[in-house]
Amino acid sequence: MTMMKRLWLIILMLAPLAVSAQQVVVSGIVKDDKTGDILKQVSVSAGRVSVVTNEDGVFVLKLDQKPGAITVSHIGYKSRKVVLEEGKTENLKIRLVPTTIQLREIVVRTNNPRELVDIAIKKIPDNYSRVPELLQTFYRETAMKRRHYIYVAEGVEDMYKTPYNRSINRDRVSIVKGRRLLSQKQGDTLGVKVLGGPVLPVQLDVVKNQEMLLNPEDLDAYEFTMGIPEYINDRMQYVVKITPRMSKEYALYNGTLYIDSERLAFTRIELELDMSDKDKATRTMLVKKPFGVRFKPRELSCVVDYRYEDGVTRISYLKNIFRFNCDWKKRLFSTSFTATCEMVVTDSQSKDVQPIASRNSFDSRDAYYDKVEYFMDPEYWSQYNIIEPSESLDKAIKKLVSTYRRN
Repeated sequence: MTMMKRLWLIILMLAPLAVSAQQVVVSGIVKDDKTGDILKQVSVSAGRVSVVTNEDGVFVLKLDQKPGAITVSHIGYKSRKVVLEEGKTENLKIRLVPTTIQLREIVVRTNNPRELVDIAIKKIPDNYSRVPELLQTFYRETAMKRRHYIYVAEGVEDMYKTPYNRSINRDRVSIVKGRRLLSQKQGDTLGVKVLGGPVLPVQLDVVKNQEMLLNPEDLDAYEFTMGIPEYINDRMQYVVKITPRMSKEYALYNGTLYIDSERLAFTRIELELDMSDKDKATRTMLVKKPFGVRFKPRELSCVVDYRYEDGVTRISYLKNIFRFNCDWKKRLFSTSFTATCEMVVTDSQSKDVQPIASRNSFDSRDAYYDKVEYFMDPEYWSQYNIIEPSESLDKAIKKLVSTYRRN
């Protein structure tokens, strides 16, 4: 082989690496146009690739090539298409204008909100994916003792979803990459496990997992009322409020269901566990605890967002919050804890999708802490799209890393 051929071969070998290394970063902060307040959990997307803003209203979107524009949308605000100029893709200052509802434009299909929910349930097979899909997601779980973070774990995951006319039994989650940080203080150790983990996006996909809420037996236990309509992604939404009207052997929810006025698809579901019976709430929230620890539930709330694109509605974002107190029999005061699970779908694929093998999937009985390792590399996420840490979480991560290094 001549020198020229060797050089040509090396160039060919390096070319794919050079292409894959190129990356366009789109970043910024999103605020309310009138008040200037930061907006969290705002969807920022370029085609099928998307992220959400963090608690500080900040987002970072990593793409293979520069898009012509990004779409920024949030409940109750007019969606905005932001055109990107060459060389001006970072530190964007984006403001969203609140939408106003003109009641004369609303066409209510029925005066019975329960009937509206039933129609939306019947249309699930038509409105949601009819083929298997592979979703790439970013997942984060945190635990706080009072106001201090004691645990942070996060990872990039693949989530395989069967069509929405099937159950969640064959839906799977596998960890692509993950890391964990745990407080080294002995007093921060808490052996309490609450409902959660990376399989939560499968279990809390309320539209698909109808056993959780959207089944006739459970729905019969609720009172339904119409709320004030809202806009999501510039589409009018019917708003249905649900409250428990009878007692069941398990805890029920107070909730808000958002239903697209044209397609009659669920686009957002907000639920908060009824805490009137602490024993029922505990059975829902608590998986296990050490002997001698008394568990007192305070809150279990979740929000699930669905995004409409290419004629299909897909799950796009989920956040679950647990608040509880724990005390020990020999201690005078109880300690408050907050556990949070958050997931955003950053990309999706519908062609030539293969199921995730059971041996590679994460099981609901597994602890995420045991499945990932400790990492301190600041460039750990590289090209992956994630929910950026808020300022307070970023400080907590640095503090946990510093403590770990000292020990």
